[in-house]
Amino acid sequence: MQIDDTLLEKLATLSMLEIAPGDYESLRGHLKEVLDFVDSLNEMDLGGVQFTNNQQAPLREDKVIHNPQIPEDLLKCAPKTQDGYFIVPKIIEA
Repeated sequence: MQIDDTLLEKLATLSMLEIAPGDYESLRGHLKEVLDFVDSLNEMDLGGVQFTNNQQAPLREDKVIHNPQIPEDLLKCAPKTQDGYFIVPKIIEA
């Protein structure tokens, strides 16, 4: 995958991050390392590995905890809110 300035600008827009133009080269290197690692996972030989799903997570009782302060605290962390909702950029392109 080609990691160019256009892709970095699009990722910055979608993630609502500000990336300084001087940081593009460093970020490009980090993203390349991550993508190379993911590609190396595809090359692993898993022929002799048996996958089992015998273990179950322990169950616990569901408890409803009503704390009206939690939504307010979450909304304070968002860069943009309106009427109790998060405002996010449009990501579907026509």
